[in-house]
Amino acid sequence: MRTRGRWLAAVAALGLVAAGVAAQPGTASAESNGGVRVMPLGDSITEGTQIPGGYRIGLWQRLVNGRYTVDFVGSQFNGPASLGDRDHQGHPGWRIDQIDANIVGWLNTQRPRSVLLHIGTNDILQNYNVSTAPNRLSTLIDRITNTAPDADVFVAQIITLTNSNQAAAVRTFNAAIPGIVQSKVNAGKRVHLVNMHSALTTGDLIDGIHPTANGYDKMAAVWYAALQSVPGSIGTPGSGGGGQASAIVGAASGRCLDVPGYSTANGTQLQLWDCHGGTNQQWTHTSSRALTVYGNKCLDAEGYGTSPGTRVTIYDCHGGTNQQWQMNANGTITGVQSGLCLDANAAGTANGTKLVLWTCNGQLNQQWSRR
Repeated sequence: MRTRGRWLAAVAALGLVAAGVAAQPGTASAESNGGVRVMPLGDSITEGTQIPGGYRIGLWQRLVNGRYTVDFVGSQFNGPASLGDRDHQGHPGWRIDQIDANIVGWLNTQRPRSVLLHIGTNDILQNYNVSTAPNRLSTLIDRITNTAPDADVFVAQIITLTNSNQAAAVRTFNAAIPGIVQSKVNAGKRVHLVNMHSALTTGDLIDGIHPTANGYDKMAAVWYAALQSVPGSIGTPGSGGGGQASAIVGAASGRCLDVPGYSTANGTQLQLWDCHGGTNQQWTHTSSRALTVYGNKCLDAEGYGTSPGTRVTIYDCHGGTNQQWQMNANGTITGVQSGLCLDANAAGTANGTKLVLWTCNGQLNQQWSRR
């Protein structure tokens, strides 16, 4: 359900180039469609100065046309009515260090599955310690991945500027980003490089800084391709990772995650059983990361357990971390609290095999698909 709020008119002036892009106050009026949570993060280019909504308009349209169910998240809110979800985390005039100072709180509040990061333009416009901007970007990426380790973070090489000296500074800044991203990947982080710089020219800028409507749409196309290239980052077409019930099927057994005997009793341990499409086998992954059955019961790590062997049961939904689950691109389902994998006990494949938490080991009895 959507609550309406005041959306902000974006204002930019060429005279503000030396000082950076003008800042605007504003708070979000949260919109949600229950889909995969994506945070557009950055400065006025994320906010959409000159063209309110910016690249988010074209990205939203592509996601809808591709049948992805996505929930843009952030504490800010703007854009035209045609933009189905106007939430974002774009802050006109902000530099890397200012985003870094606030990012932990935003991530903890918004819980994004994917983050679209385009930042650094104002460091250059304000001539703010430009030589060390890559170091600040690296620190920010670490802050994001440490706070939201299950999120995919897409780091853009920023778009050009019309001023020739500033454009050169952009190229120098961008040249450092592939190495930064690779260092995070080497450390096991879910970080991805996005070459946004090559997508736009100075002819795509309306004021020397911000894109035209066509320029923003070019950005949207690049973001969309990047998201599509990483499985799970925006769910799957038609399901979106949320809002629709489906069966959860074990890769080793071909059997379904099942509540024995259609029980609704708290503490009922889950099992494998032949798939039959019953309501006791229909699971919905919500935007709050719960896996629900019957509409009001949640997949639950019994007693908030975090040790291997903890029973996996159903229980009244209460939003606790033992009822939050990450659906991973490799087919595993991990408990947000424990980090352990949903596991068919003792690698069992027969009807009645019980479900537990276990240390993730890559075996087929810990891999699941939705049908």
